[in-house]
Amino acid sequence: MEFFKSLLEYELISVGHYKLNAITLLLVLLIYGVTKFLLWSVRTSILSKKRFVHLDEGTAYSIFQIVKYIVWIVAIAFMLEAIGVQVTLIVAGSAALLVGVGLGLQQTFNDVISGIILLSERTIKIDDVLEIDGDIVMIQEIGLRTSKGLNRDDISIIIPNSLITTNKVINWSHQSKKARFKIDVGVAYGSDINLVLKILEESAFSHPDIFDRELTEARLMNFGNSSLDFQVLFFSKSIFRISKVKSDIRRIIYTKFLEHNITIPFPQMDVHVKSGKGLDKE
Repeated sequence: MEFFKSLLEYELISVGHYKLNAITLLLVLLIYGVTKFLLWSVRTSILSKKRFVHLDEGTAYSIFQIVKYIVWIVAIAFMLEAIGVQVTLIVAGSAALLVGVGLGLQQTFNDVISGIILLSERTIKIDDVLEIDGDIVMIQEIGLRTSKGLNRDDISIIIPNSLITTNKVINWSHQSKKARFKIDVGVAYGSDINLVLKILEESAFSHPDIFDRELTEARLMNFGNSSLDFQVLFFSKSIFRISKVKSDIRRIIYTKFLEHNITIPFPQMDVHVKSGKGLDKE
């Protein structure tokens, strides 16, 4: 018994009046282990109850991230107290220092606060498709300072959270998992308008990623300079890869136009040259 007591009280580090013994180190490791186990339990509980309380993946992730940050802050405070560091004195004594650091790291703190807002409000969630600065990005991870996304070229993008909270951002996935898109096309004057409308609607709905036949609509938009301008609108769940879907539909439209002898005209301009009456002749 004395052996274990002496082993636990064995001094590992001794600097001035500060001493770190084995039992303190074990206590710190115990707090770390309990924290990891607690977070694992919380994550497992959220994932297991997700289907019963109707939580989607993004909402469950946001809840877990908030809980994780809170638990780690409390755990680190306990660890510091365990090794003899008084957290309250550090916070009180470093107030002026924190002000100076805050001024120097203002943008970083702005990103952190923005991360807390994103996780708490849950307006942006995992797998949401956003349009930021003209780029389409699928959110993969929301961190405390930055978020990680994937663009349509499969390139990973690190996004400061303040960029999402302070700028205009279009969330294609916010209301539902489908969105409306459009394809513009022009045909030659003299074409059968009703036939063109029918071909456009059939071409769009024939693609497997198009959502609803009733919501697929073709319109005559304008009498252009060189063509009759049409537009076909459709809903699709393939928001992130919509460029591929549009390409496939354009191929179908072009094939059907060839089958029905419908021409997509080149831009044309008529030039009228007047004779030079009244000009001096040599």
